[in-house]
Amino acid sequence: MNNIQQKITTHYQNDLPFVVYNKPNSTTVFGLFQKDNHLHKITNKFDRKGFVFAPFHSDLTTVLIPFEDSEFVISELATKAINKSQRHFQNTSNSSKETHIHLVKKGIEAIENDAFKKVVLSRKEEVSNVEIDIFETYEKLLQSYPNAFVYVWFHPAIGLWFGATPETLLNIENKCFTTMALAGTQVYKENETPNWNQKEIEEQQFVTDYLVTKLSHFSKDLKLSETETVKAGSLLHLRTEVQGRLKNSNGDSLFGLVDLLHPTPAVCGLPKETAKQFILDNEDYNRSYYTGFLGEINMGISNNDAQLFVNLRCMEIKKNKAIIYVGGGITKESDPQKEWEETIAKSNIMLSVI
Repeated sequence: MNNIQQKITTHYQNDLPFVVYNKPNSTTVFGLFQKDNHLHKITNKFDRKGFVFAPFHSDLTTVLIPFEDSEFVISELATKAINKSQRHFQNTSNSSKETHIHLVKKGIEAIENDAFKKVVLSRKEEVSNVEIDIFETYEKLLQSYPNAFVYVWFHPAIGLWFGATPETLLNIENKCFTTMALAGTQVYKENETPNWNQKEIEEQQFVTDYLVTKLSHFSKDLKLSETETVKAGSLLHLRTEVQGRLKNSNGDSLFGLVDLLHPTPAVCGLPKETAKQFILDNEDYNRSYYTGFLGEINMGISNNDAQLFVNLRCMEIKKNKAIIYVGGGITKESDPQKEWEETIAKSNIMLSVI
Protein backbone atom coordinates (compact mmCIF):
# COMPACT_ATOMS: atom_id res chain seq x y z
CA MET A 1 0.00 0.00 0.00
CA ASN A 2 2.93 2.37 0.54
CA ASN A 3 3.55 2.53 -3.21
CA ILE A 4 -0.06 3.48 -3.90
CA GLN A 5 -0.02 6.01 -1.07
CA GLN A 6 3.06 7.71 -2.53
CA LYS A 7 1.57 7.76 -6.02
CA ILE A 8 -1.66 9.32 -4.76
CA THR A 9 0.31 12.08 -3.05
CA THR A 10 2.56 12.74 -6.06
CA HIS A 11 -0.24 12.68 -8.64
CA TYR A 12 -2.49 14.95 -6.61
CA GLN A 13 0.29 17.45 -6.00
CA ASN A 14 1.09 17.48 -9.73
CA ASP A 15 -2.55 17.72 -10.88
CA LEU A 16 -2.42 14.33 -12.60
CA PRO A 17 -5.56 12.15 -12.85
CA PHE A 18 -5.83 8.89 -10.93
CA VAL A 19 -8.29 6.42 -9.48
CA VAL A 20 -7.69 3.96 -6.64
CA TYR A 21 -10.39 1.40 -5.82
CA ASN A 22 -11.27 -1.98 -4.49
CA LYS A 23 -14.12 -4.32 -5.37
CA PRO A 24 -16.72 -5.60 -2.90
CA ASN A 25 -15.48 -8.17 -0.37
CA SER A 26 -11.92 -8.01 -1.69
CA THR A 27 -8.69 -6.85 -0.06
CA THR A 28 -7.02 -6.21 -3.43
CA VAL A 29 -6.52 -2.52 -4.19
CA PHE A 30 -6.17 -1.29 -7.77
CA GLY A 31 -4.75 2.01 -9.00
CA LEU A 32 -4.67 3.70 -12.40
CA PHE A 33 -2.31 6.70 -12.48
CA GLN A 34 -2.57 8.68 -15.71
CA LYS A 35 0.72 9.94 -17.14
CA ASP A 36 -0.61 13.34 -18.27
CA ASN A 37 -3.58 15.54 -17.39
CA HIS A 38 -5.49 15.18 -20.67
CA LEU A 39 -9.29 14.89 -20.30
CA HIS A 40 -10.36 11.74 -22.17
CA LYS A 41 -14.07 11.95 -22.99
CA ILE A 42 -16.52 9.18 -23.86
CA THR A 43 -19.45 10.03 -26.10
CA ASN A 44 -21.23 7.06 -27.68
CA LYS A 45 -19.05 3.94 -27.47
CA PHE A 46 -17.08 1.94 -24.92
CA ASP A 47 -14.25 0.94 -27.22
CA ARG A 48 -11.25 1.75 -25.00
CA LYS A 49 -9.78 0.08 -21.95
CA GLY A 50 -9.77 1.88 -18.62
CA PHE A 51 -11.81 3.35 -15.78
CA VAL A 52 -14.96 5.34 -16.59
CA PHE A 53 -16.51 8.09 -14.44
CA ALA A 54 -19.95 9.24 -15.63
CA PRO A 55 -22.45 11.88 -14.39
CA PHE A 56 -26.14 11.55 -13.57
CA HIS A 57 -27.13 13.75 -16.50
CA SER A 58 -25.50 14.14 -19.91
CA ASP A 59 -24.86 17.87 -19.39
CA LEU A 60 -21.52 16.86 -17.83
CA THR A 61 -18.59 14.95 -19.30
CA THR A 62 -18.18 11.17 -19.07
CA VAL A 63 -14.46 10.73 -18.37
CA LEU A 64 -12.11 7.82 -19.00
CA ILE A 65 -8.78 7.23 -17.30
CA PRO A 66 -7.29 5.11 -20.11
CA PHE A 67 -5.34 1.98 -19.31
CA GLU A 68 -2.82 2.51 -22.12
CA ASP A 69 -1.92 6.02 -20.91
CA SER A 70 -1.63 5.12 -17.23
CA GLU A 71 0.43 3.10 -14.79
CA PHE A 72 -1.58 0.21 -13.37
CA VAL A 73 -0.75 -0.73 -9.77
CA ILE A 74 -2.08 -3.60 -7.63
CA SER A 75 -1.62 -3.92 -3.87
CA GLU A 76 -3.14 -5.67 -0.86
CA LEU A 77 -4.95 -3.92 1.95
CA ALA A 78 -3.05 -4.10 5.24
CA THR A 79 -5.47 -4.49 8.14
CA LYS A 80 -5.03 -2.04 10.99
CA ALA A 81 -7.13 -0.26 13.57
CA ILE A 82 -8.77 2.98 12.46
CA ASN A 83 -10.44 5.79 14.31
CA LYS A 84 -13.77 6.73 12.79
CA SER A 85 -15.08 10.24 13.22
CA GLN A 86 -18.26 10.73 15.21
CA ARG A 87 -19.26 13.92 13.38
CA HIS A 88 -22.92 14.49 12.65
CA PHE A 89 -24.83 17.21 10.86
CA GLN A 90 -25.84 19.02 14.00
CA ASN A 91 -25.77 22.33 12.16
CA THR A 92 -28.14 21.27 9.40
CA SER A 93 -30.46 24.23 9.08
CA ASN A 94 -34.21 24.05 9.54
CA SER A 95 -34.53 25.61 6.10
CA SER A 96 -32.66 22.65 4.56
CA LYS A 97 -35.02 20.26 6.31
CA GLU A 98 -38.09 22.21 5.28
CA THR A 99 -36.86 22.44 1.69
CA HIS A 100 -36.31 18.68 1.41
CA ILE A 101 -39.61 17.80 3.07
CA HIS A 102 -41.38 20.20 0.69
CA LEU A 103 -39.63 18.52 -2.26
CA VAL A 104 -40.72 15.07 -1.05
CA LYS A 105 -44.32 16.25 -0.62
CA LYS A 106 -44.23 17.61 -4.16
CA GLY A 107 -42.97 14.25 -5.42
CA ILE A 108 -45.74 12.36 -3.58
CA GLU A 109 -48.33 14.73 -5.03
CA ALA A 110 -47.02 14.09 -8.55
CA ILE A 111 -47.25 10.33 -7.96
CA GLU A 112 -50.84 10.68 -6.70
CA ASN A 113 -51.60 12.60 -9.91
CA ASP A 114 -50.18 9.68 -11.96
CA ALA A 115 -47.15 11.60 -13.25
CA PHE A 116 -44.94 8.59 -12.40
CA LYS A 117 -44.83 5.62 -9.99
CA LYS A 118 -41.60 6.49 -8.20
CA VAL A 119 -39.05 9.29 -8.05
CA VAL A 120 -35.71 9.47 -6.25
CA LEU A 121 -35.12 12.86 -4.63
CA SER A 122 -31.85 14.02 -3.19
CA ARG A 123 -30.02 16.90 -1.56
CA LYS A 124 -26.49 17.86 -0.60
CA GLU A 125 -24.83 18.82 2.67
CA GLU A 126 -21.69 20.94 2.86
CA VAL A 127 -19.17 20.57 5.68
CA SER A 128 -16.68 23.42 5.92
CA ASN A 129 -13.16 23.53 7.37
CA VAL A 130 -12.38 19.94 6.43
CA GLU A 131 -8.77 18.84 6.18
CA ILE A 132 -8.62 15.71 4.03
CA ASP A 133 -5.73 13.27 3.95
CA ILE A 134 -6.62 11.48 0.71
CA PHE A 135 -5.06 8.13 1.47
CA GLU A 136 -6.23 8.05 5.08
CA THR A 137 -9.80 8.89 4.06
CA TYR A 138 -9.77 6.20 1.38
CA GLU A 139 -8.33 3.67 3.83
CA LYS A 140 -11.05 4.44 6.38
CA LEU A 141 -13.70 3.82 3.73
CA LEU A 142 -12.02 0.57 2.70
CA GLN A 143 -11.94 -0.83 6.21
CA SER A 144 -15.37 0.49 7.21
CA TYR A 145 -17.28 -0.78 4.16
CA PRO A 146 -15.64 -4.03 2.96
CA ASN A 147 -18.74 -5.18 1.04
CA ALA A 148 -18.94 -1.96 -1.01
CA PHE A 149 -17.10 -0.71 -4.08
CA VAL A 150 -14.76 1.85 -2.51
CA TYR A 151 -12.86 4.47 -4.48
CA VAL A 152 -11.02 7.77 -4.59
CA TRP A 153 -11.04 9.48 -8.01
CA PHE A 154 -9.33 12.66 -9.15
CA HIS A 155 -9.04 14.69 -12.32
CA PRO A 156 -7.91 18.35 -12.20
CA ALA A 157 -10.65 19.27 -14.71
CA ILE A 158 -13.40 17.61 -12.65
CA GLY A 159 -12.34 17.38 -9.00
CA LEU A 160 -11.74 14.96 -6.13
CA TRP A 161 -14.37 12.34 -5.24
CA PHE A 162 -14.67 9.55 -2.65
CA GLY A 163 -17.30 6.86 -2.40
CA ALA A 164 -18.38 3.53 -0.92
CA THR A 165 -21.27 2.32 -3.06
CA PRO A 166 -23.30 -0.85 -2.42
CA GLU A 167 -24.98 -0.91 -5.84
CA THR A 168 -23.79 -2.67 -8.99
CA LEU A 169 -24.93 -1.10 -12.24
CA LEU A 170 -23.60 -3.89 -14.49
CA ASN A 171 -21.06 -6.70 -14.54
CA ILE A 172 -20.24 -8.37 -17.87
CA GLU A 173 -17.80 -11.23 -18.36
CA ASN A 174 -17.68 -13.46 -21.45
CA LYS A 175 -21.12 -12.16 -22.54
CA CYS A 176 -22.69 -13.12 -19.19
CA PHE A 177 -24.03 -10.16 -17.25
CA THR A 178 -25.25 -9.44 -13.74
CA THR A 179 -27.06 -6.41 -12.42
CA MET A 180 -29.20 -5.77 -9.37
CA ALA A 181 -32.37 -4.16 -8.15
CA LEU A 182 -31.40 -2.38 -4.93
CA ALA A 183 -34.00 -0.30 -3.12
CA GLY A 184 -35.53 0.28 0.28
CA THR A 185 -33.49 1.57 3.22
CA GLN A 186 -33.52 1.22 6.97
CA VAL A 187 -30.93 1.65 9.70
CA TYR A 188 -29.18 -1.56 10.78
CA LYS A 189 -29.88 -2.56 14.39
CA GLU A 190 -27.77 -5.34 15.81
CA ASN A 191 -29.63 -8.55 16.77
CA GLU A 192 -32.89 -7.26 15.27
CA THR A 193 -34.66 -8.86 12.29
CA PRO A 194 -35.49 -6.12 9.76
CA ASN A 195 -39.17 -5.44 9.18
CA TRP A 196 -39.80 -4.16 5.65
CA ASN A 197 -42.98 -2.19 5.15
CA GLN A 198 -45.18 -2.01 2.06
CA LYS A 199 -43.56 1.20 0.77
CA GLU A 200 -40.09 -0.38 0.73
CA ILE A 201 -41.26 -3.70 -0.74
CA GLU A 202 -43.19 -1.91 -3.47
CA GLU A 203 -40.24 0.36 -4.26
CA GLN A 204 -37.93 -2.63 -4.67
CA GLN A 205 -40.43 -4.46 -6.89
CA PHE A 206 -40.70 -1.41 -9.17
CA VAL A 207 -36.96 -1.57 -9.78
CA THR A 208 -36.94 -5.35 -10.36
CA ASP A 209 -39.83 -5.22 -12.85
CA TYR A 210 -38.18 -2.39 -14.77
CA LEU A 211 -34.89 -4.27 -15.12
CA VAL A 212 -36.58 -7.46 -16.29
CA THR A 213 -38.59 -5.58 -18.93
CA LYS A 214 -35.61 -3.65 -20.29
CA LEU A 215 -33.07 -6.47 -20.15
CA SER A 216 -35.36 -8.86 -22.03
CA HIS A 217 -34.32 -6.97 -25.19
CA PHE A 218 -30.70 -8.03 -24.61
CA SER A 219 -31.19 -11.55 -23.28
CA LYS A 220 -33.78 -14.36 -23.40
CA ASP A 221 -32.32 -16.22 -20.43
CA LEU A 222 -32.90 -13.90 -17.48
CA LYS A 223 -32.65 -15.38 -14.00
CA LEU A 224 -33.68 -13.64 -10.78
CA SER A 225 -32.39 -14.39 -7.31
CA GLU A 226 -34.55 -14.37 -4.23
CA THR A 227 -34.94 -10.89 -2.79
CA GLU A 228 -32.67 -10.57 0.24
CA THR A 229 -31.69 -8.05 2.88
CA VAL A 230 -28.12 -6.78 2.51
CA LYS A 231 -26.06 -4.60 4.82
CA ALA A 232 -24.11 -1.58 3.57
CA GLY A 233 -22.28 0.08 6.41
CA SER A 234 -24.90 1.16 8.95
CA LEU A 235 -27.81 0.66 6.52
CA LEU A 236 -29.90 -2.22 5.19
CA HIS A 237 -31.37 -2.54 1.69
CA LEU A 238 -33.47 -5.01 -0.30
CA ARG A 239 -31.62 -6.61 -3.23
CA THR A 240 -32.55 -8.88 -6.14
CA GLU A 241 -29.84 -9.98 -8.57
CA VAL A 242 -30.65 -10.34 -12.28
CA GLN A 243 -28.45 -12.50 -14.51
CA GLY A 244 -28.45 -13.25 -18.23
CA ARG A 245 -26.39 -13.82 -21.34
CA LEU A 246 -26.03 -11.12 -24.01
CA LYS A 247 -27.17 -11.85 -27.55
CA ASN A 248 -24.36 -9.66 -28.88
CA SER A 249 -21.22 -8.27 -27.28
CA ASN A 250 -19.30 -5.29 -28.68
CA GLY A 251 -18.48 -1.70 -27.75
CA ASP A 252 -21.72 -0.41 -29.23
CA SER A 253 -23.94 -2.94 -27.46
CA LEU A 254 -22.15 -2.40 -24.14
CA PHE A 255 -22.71 1.35 -24.40
CA GLY A 256 -26.34 0.73 -25.41
CA LEU A 257 -26.96 -1.56 -22.46
CA VAL A 258 -25.42 0.91 -20.00
CA ASP A 259 -27.39 3.75 -21.58
CA LEU A 260 -30.59 1.73 -21.14
CA LEU A 261 -29.89 0.98 -17.48
CA HIS A 262 -28.57 4.40 -16.45
CA PRO A 263 -29.95 6.10 -14.49
CA THR A 264 -31.62 3.15 -12.78
CA PRO A 265 -35.00 3.41 -11.04
CA ALA A 266 -33.07 3.11 -7.77
CA VAL A 267 -31.52 6.57 -8.34
CA CYS A 268 -34.03 8.19 -10.70
CA GLY A 269 -37.53 6.70 -10.76
CA LEU A 270 -40.19 5.16 -13.00
CA PRO A 271 -40.95 5.88 -15.78
CA LYS A 272 -37.34 6.95 -16.10
CA GLU A 273 -37.64 9.94 -18.42
CA THR A 274 -40.61 11.49 -16.62
CA ALA A 275 -39.02 11.03 -13.21
CA LYS A 276 -35.69 12.37 -14.45
CA GLN A 277 -37.32 15.52 -15.80
CA PHE A 278 -39.06 16.06 -12.46
CA ILE A 279 -35.67 15.78 -10.73
CA LEU A 280 -34.03 18.26 -13.11
CA ASP A 281 -36.93 20.68 -12.71
CA ASN A 282 -37.34 20.49 -8.94
CA GLU A 283 -34.07 19.62 -7.19
CA ASP A 284 -32.41 22.94 -6.42
CA TYR A 285 -28.87 21.82 -7.29
CA ASN A 286 -26.89 19.87 -9.89
CA ARG A 287 -26.21 16.24 -8.86
CA SER A 288 -23.00 16.30 -10.87
CA TYR A 289 -21.44 12.80 -10.66
CA TYR A 290 -23.63 11.68 -7.76
CA THR A 291 -25.94 8.87 -8.99
CA GLY A 292 -23.80 8.55 -12.11
CA PHE A 293 -21.71 5.41 -12.58
CA LEU A 294 -18.07 4.38 -12.48
CA GLY A 295 -15.81 1.37 -12.92
CA GLU A 296 -13.76 -0.77 -15.27
CA ILE A 297 -14.49 -1.22 -18.96
CA ASN A 298 -12.70 -3.70 -21.24
CA MET A 299 -10.25 -4.65 -18.49
CA GLY A 300 -11.30 -8.30 -18.25
CA ILE A 301 -10.01 -11.41 -19.98
CA SER A 302 -12.14 -10.70 -23.06
CA ASN A 303 -13.06 -7.43 -24.73
CA ASN A 304 -16.34 -5.72 -23.82
CA ASP A 305 -16.23 -6.88 -20.22
CA ALA A 306 -17.32 -4.33 -17.62
CA GLN A 307 -17.62 -3.88 -13.86
CA LEU A 308 -19.68 -0.76 -13.25
CA PHE A 309 -21.19 0.64 -10.06
CA VAL A 310 -23.72 3.35 -9.28
CA ASN A 311 -22.09 6.35 -7.60
CA LEU A 312 -23.91 6.34 -4.26
CA ARG A 313 -22.65 7.12 -0.74
CA CYS A 314 -20.19 9.60 -2.15
CA MET A 315 -18.73 13.03 -1.52
CA GLU A 316 -16.89 15.67 -3.48
CA ILE A 317 -14.03 17.68 -1.99
CA LYS A 318 -13.60 21.34 -2.99
CA LYS A 319 -10.67 23.01 -1.25
CA ASN A 320 -11.51 22.65 2.46
CA LYS A 321 -15.17 21.78 1.95
CA ALA A 322 -16.79 18.32 1.76
CA ILE A 323 -20.00 18.11 -0.29
CA ILE A 324 -21.97 15.01 0.70
CA TYR A 325 -24.80 13.79 -1.53
CA VAL A 326 -27.80 11.86 -0.14
CA GLY A 327 -31.27 10.89 -1.32
CA GLY A 328 -34.07 8.33 -1.21
CA GLY A 329 -36.79 6.71 -3.26
CA ILE A 330 -40.25 8.28 -3.05
CA THR A 331 -43.48 6.36 -3.64
CA LYS A 332 -47.09 7.11 -2.72
CA GLU A 333 -46.45 5.39 0.64
CA SER A 334 -43.57 7.71 1.58
CA ASP A 335 -43.53 9.69 4.81
CA PRO A 336 -41.71 13.04 4.24
CA GLN A 337 -40.33 13.18 7.79
CA LYS A 338 -38.96 9.63 7.54
CA GLU A 339 -37.46 10.41 4.13
CA TRP A 340 -35.59 13.33 5.71
CA GLU A 341 -34.34 11.06 8.50
CA GLU A 342 -33.15 8.51 5.90
CA THR A 343 -30.95 11.16 4.27
CA ILE A 344 -29.45 11.96 7.67
CA ALA A 345 -28.61 8.27 8.22
CA LYS A 346 -27.02 8.01 4.77
CA SER A 347 -24.93 11.15 5.28
CA ASN A 348 -23.25 9.59 8.29
CA ILE A 349 -21.43 7.10 6.03
CA MET A 350 -19.23 9.86 4.61
CA LEU A 351 -19.18 11.87 7.83
CA SER A 352 -17.58 8.94 9.63
CA VAL A 353 -14.39 9.22 7.56
CA ILE A 354 -13.76 12.99 7.55
